[in-house]
Order: sequence, then structure tokens, then C-alpha cells
Amino acid sequence: MEADKNPYADLLGIKVLEWERGMARVSAVVKPEHINHMGFSHGGFLYSVADYAFELASNSHGVGAVGITTSMEFHRSSKAGATIEAVARETHLGKTIATYHIEINSDNKRIASFTGTVYRKS
Repeated sequence: MEADKNPYADLLGIKVLEWERGMARVSAVVKPEHINHMGFSHGGFLYSVADYAFELASNSHGVGAVGITTSMEFHRSSKAGATIEAVARETHLGKTIATYHIEINSDNKRIASFTGTVYRKS
């Protein structure tokens, strides 16, 4: 898997900052097209940024991994122009199942938390 070969991440402007076994750090700038009707970053945009960090971290071992469950909690809002950063960390790595926790921050404040579990193809 190549971190720079993701058309969806490119569409959203997500950049890979760091990527190693079991970990990934990505960032994106909230653009006007990422805003909801309340004037804040759309939850789907935040989910996509977290999900890309999840994808990178879970596929960092040379074994294909596909998500089987995710959950996300929103803590704060962010507005257009804000830079958000998502950091994925592996919390469990088994032969066929792995789990990751992703923290999404902006201006050194947690704005959302994401947890995802993958099935690892062997």
C-alpha cells in the first residue's frame, strides 16, 4: 500500500505527515466545502480524516486489512481554515484482528475520538 495513492484522500486534501508500523499521522485544512449547515466542520469530513489514518496504520504491516467496525465521538467543533490532525495508534494486533484508536485534534484541542477494528487477511 502506498500512502500517496488514495484518490479520496487527495480529493479531501488529506496529507500524510508520518507513517510507520501500527501508527499514522495525517492532517487536513477545513475548507468551506467541508462545513455543515451550522458553520462547523462536517462530521463526515472529520470521520474521513480519521478513517484515512486508520487505513494507513492498519495496513502498515504488509498484510491487507479491512475495517469491520468503527465508532466516533465528537467533542468540539472546528471551523473553516482550521488545520486538523488525526493520529492513529495500534492498541491490539492479533493474527486476524487488530484495533486502533485515533485522536483528532485542532489547535492542540481534542475535537473527536475514533476507534476502529480491522480484519487482517492472512
